[in-house]
Amino acid sequence: QLQLVESGGGLVQSGGSLRLSCAASGLTLDYYPIGWFRQAPGKEREGVSCISGSGGSTDYADSVKGRFTISRDIAKNTAYLQMNSLKPEDTAVYYCAVDFSPARECTMAAVYFGSWGRGTQVTVSS
Repeated sequence: QLQLVESGGGLVQSGGSLRLSCAASGLTLDYYPIGWFRQAPGKEREGVSCISGSGGSTDYADSVKGRFTISRDIAKNTAYLQMNSLKPEDTAVYYCAVDFSPARECTMAAVYFGSWGRGTQVTVSS
């Protein structure tokens, strides 16, 4: 049974950086697209970034382009989200998820993701 565990969240000042990790167990993440999502209090969940199963394709929400970088380490069975130049509006619970369709390149549509972690809180103070 696949389990995803996010870590790396915390409290950081505006302009700071964090690196989120998404460690998988029970399934090898090779070839499966991975997504990062976030949900702020009172707001809808939104897609932040995705990476294709091959790792050759990535995409980002406009609000984080140029600041966030998604990556994956096959050997560690872990995905990452490097977040730089953080802003207070980045405050949210961040989730990683797996899309079980290897043929799908990269999407930030939550409906395609079949397994989710429990999330990690990111708080950016002004």
